[in-house]
Amino acid sequence: MTYAQYSTVYNATSFVMASMGASTVYFFFHSQMVHDHYKTALCISALVTLIAFYHYFRIFNSWVDAFSFEQSEESHGEYMPKRTGEPFNDAYRYMDWLLTVPLLLIELILVMNMDDASTRSYSWRLGFVSALMILVGYPGEVSNSHSERWMCWTVSMVFFLYIIYTLFVGLAASVDNQPESVREMVSNARWVTVLSWCTYPFVYIIPMFGASGATAVVGIQVGYSISDFISKCGLGLMITKIALQKSKEESPSGSLQDAGLLRHD
Repeated sequence: MTYAQYSTVYNATSFVMASMGASTVYFFFHSQMVHDHYKTALCISALVTLIAFYHYFRIFNSWVDAFSFEQSEESHGEYMPKRTGEPFNDAYRYMDWLLTVPLLLIELILVMNMDDASTRSYSWRLGFVSALMILVGYPGEVSNSHSERWMCWTVSMVFFLYIIYTLFVGLAASVDNQPESVREMVSNARWVTVLSWCTYPFVYIIPMFGASGATAVVGIQVGYSISDFISKCGLGLMITKIALQKSKEESPSGSLQDAGLLRHD
C-alpha cells in the first residue's frame, strides 16, 4: 500500500466521522422546531448519525493502529505504510448498518405521517427485512471465497429488491397523499434512499472484478464512506426539511414561531 492509498482511506473516514458528528447536533436541535408527530423522525435521524459517528471513530482508530510508517530508500525517502500486525476491523461497518439501516427506513416512514396501523406495519416489515439483508451480507464480506461472496450478495439483493418494491409500489399511495408542497420532497427522499443504497452492492463486489490487495481495500473503504455520507447525512437533511415544511403549514398562522414551536423567553 502506498502512502497516497493509506491517506485516501484516512481522510475519507475522517471526513465522514466529522460529518456524522455535525449532523447529529443539527438534527437534535431541529427536532425541537417541529410538531410533536415529526419529532421522532428527526430524533431517529440524529440517532442514525450518532451511531455512525461512533462506528466511524472505531474504524478510523482501527485503520490508524493497523499501520506504521518507515522511510523507503527505493521511494527516495518517502514514508510508506507498513502493517503493524494489528488487524483492521471492518466489521464495525456491519454493526453500524445492522442498527442504522432499519432506522433510515423508519425515519422516512414516520415523516410521511400515515395512520398508526400503516406506520407500525411498514416500520416492522422494512426494519426486519433490512436487518436480514445486512446479516446475510456479512459472511460474504469477510469471506475469501468468491462463490460465497456471490451467494451472499444474491440473497441480500432479494431483500433489497423487496425494499425497493415497498418504497415505490407499497408506499405510492401514501406519497401521492402528501401535501403538494412536500410531495416532491418525499418522493425525492425515496429516490435518494434507493440510489444511495444501490452503491453498496457495487462496492461489495469490487473484489470479484479483479481488484485485490490495497486497491480493493481502498476502493471498498472509500466507496462505503461516500455511500454512508449520502444515505445518512443527506437523507437526514431531506427529512428535516420535510418536517419543517409540514410543521409550518400545519401551524395556525403558517409560522413555526407563532405556533409555539419556537419559543423565546
